[in-house]
Amino acid sequence: MTPLFQQIITYALLPTLALTGGGLLALSVRFGMQARSAILHFAAGVVFSVVAVEILPDVVRLHDPWLTVLGFSLGIGLMLLIRRLTESPKKASSEGEPPTGTLSNQQGGVFPVAFLLAIGVDLFIDGLLLGIGFAAGAKEGILLALALGVEVLSLGLATATSLTDEGVSRARIIRLLLSLSALFFASTVGGATLLHNLPETGLDIVLSFGLAALLFLVTEELLVEAHEGPEKPWLTATFFAGFLLFLILGMIA
Repeated sequence: MTPLFQQIITYALLPTLALTGGGLLALSVRFGMQARSAILHFAAGVVFSVVAVEILPDVVRLHDPWLTVLGFSLGIGLMLLIRRLTESPKKASSEGEPPTGTLSNQQGGVFPVAFLLAIGVDLFIDGLLLGIGFAAGAKEGILLALALGVEVLSLGLATATSLTDEGVSRARIIRLLLSLSALFFASTVGGATLLHNLPETGLDIVLSFGLAALLFLVTEELLVEAHEGPEKPWLTATFFAGFLLFLILGMIA
């Protein structure tokens, strides 16, 4: 095992543990509606900042409109297809059955399939970015690991909070958190090894696909859930606080 690979594994553990730790914290501390809204707003701001700081510049740099359209279309098409396949009919919703993008779980609540898929795609792309960042340089990789640690911590909080409110069992939430953490870690290793030598055409499609999925996550999942309760100015401000925090961390990196 090379020293660089050991370093990648070491720093990949930071966001991995942050994701799991954030989820376990949300399971241990029962957040009220306003705290839940703040967490979701903050997570949405961080993810949106990842799009602006880390992904969009690379897509523009690769400068292939057709591949960008292809990757973006595949991403948004998949997310809309998943939502379509997991939604309940409108008339069922009016009778108190699960809303769109969900499946019934054994506890009588709903299981947000589209939400979890979007989170999974987000973590997969983040892991690839981290692995590629280490391949580009140790300093860039370390700073990016710290920035992504902040992002996935908020995502862990948001994921566990959302699943708890939907009535998903504690044991199942923990299993999902561990699975998402493993996905992030595996994609980081893959980004540092396999995708480092990926042709720019393939990288453009991967990044454009992730771009669409992350925008879907922000606009159709995180912010929609964040706005379910009463809105206050300070709750809206947490979105911009999350965006600004990752923006500054991205500038440092």
